[in-house]
Amino acid sequence: MRPGSSDAVRQVFGLALRQLRTRAGLSLRGLGQAVHYDYSRLSRVENGDHLIGSSLVPVLDDAVGAGGLLIMLRSLAGDDTPVPGPTALPHASFHVDDGVGVMLELRTLDGRTVRVSLPRREFAQLLATGALWAVLPAGVADLDQVDRVSKVLDDPRRIDPPVLDYFRTLLVEHFTADKMCGPRQLLGPVLAQIDVLDGLRRHTRPGTAEPTLRLLAQYAEFAGWLHQDAGDTHAAMYWSDRATQWAQATGDYQMVSYLLVRKSNIALLDDDAVNVVELAAAARKVPGPLNPKLAALASQQEARGWALHGDTSHFQADLDTAANLLREHHDDVDDTAPIYLRHYDLDTLEEQSASCYRASGHAEAAIVILERKIAATPQHMHRDQGHQLAKLANIVVATTQPDPERAATLGLRCVTTAGHTGSARISKELYTLDRTLTSRWPDLPGTVELHEALAI
Repeated sequence: MRPGSSDAVRQVFGLALRQLRTRAGLSLRGLGQAVHYDYSRLSRVENGDHLIGSSLVPVLDDAVGAGGLLIMLRSLAGDDTPVPGPTALPHASFHVDDGVGVMLELRTLDGRTVRVSLPRREFAQLLATGALWAVLPAGVADLDQVDRVSKVLDDPRRIDPPVLDYFRTLLVEHFTADKMCGPRQLLGPVLAQIDVLDGLRRHTRPGTAEPTLRLLAQYAEFAGWLHQDAGDTHAAMYWSDRATQWAQATGDYQMVSYLLVRKSNIALLDDDAVNVVELAAAARKVPGPLNPKLAALASQQEARGWALHGDTSHFQADLDTAANLLREHHDDVDDTAPIYLRHYDLDTLEEQSASCYRASGHAEAAIVILERKIAATPQHMHRDQGHQLAKLANIVVATTQPDPERAATLGLRCVTTAGHTGSARISKELYTLDRTLTSRWPDLPGTVELHEALAI
């Protein structure tokens, strides 16, 4: 997650605390007594002059009934200080409440709303710092855009192309942020934006909803991915089905095909090799010409299914097909394609092939690929790097000469990332590694350390 300005975080935290304290009927002195903290310093916290230590935040959050809101806001400081408790909001929004001010609405985990009023100038400064990134959509660039979107939300009949472009920009930024943060920080904002877009769709004139439906399909697909990464396959399939419905309503069969590949990918979580192969194969059978990069992605997914089934010849043939398509059509995709497809290339295919080699028993080949990819992955992409490291940890104990000490060290590097991002894919790899190490090398110090870290 991108760290915000400490000044901005102090200001928003203080304003939220003051409103929550007042709503709870507590004086500053009374709150200080309840949390065993000097009330004069609490006054400085509310005024935005002091950012309270992370260890006290859960107690403070409980005392004012914040429902996790203060914990989440404190986590925006970006000082790498862990704060126990929830670190994501299910929903947040804003609107310009007059010609001068902006009302920021923060919703607690139990559904209550805390409203913080800010001058437009200060709100713009908060946006510029990135401090509100986990609370508000990251694509808000300036207050002219804020005003435009706010007016549309107040009167959905005013929707126009620039407003849809605004939400498209948000989705691109969410895709980038996902590589760093994972589903824990993103699911709330994405689902909230789907609600907004669906509300706008309902107010459009019949026969004019196609642009909104196309955008809804892309948002729903991304929501399905986030749920998949969080380990909720039922919700992942639900949102993939909704995305398919919206795509079919507009005749966007490229998106329908892509969603069949996505459903094939979800089937991997259940180790259902037959469904993986059949759904990926179906992606190439939708009406109309198929984008070559999408055909390559379908072939790659089929390869993963054949590898899971143990059929080396089929998986290698499908990987070769995907690679040839990407070499010949590396730029053959436009801005209307699913975001993942725009970034899909030979490097991505190579990384995905590591899973094929791993499943088919070629651990050494998988290690070479993953080591190269980990070295090339930027350090700030915590979720992506954590998943790569966790996969590598399991593979180094699956070779003919296993290295359990290295595996335990790699696994320990991912424990914190798994918790912060909420990525069930990382957690699944870590628990698999834990079972392997405890059954085969129970007395190894790294085995004990990893097991204890996962038990916390």
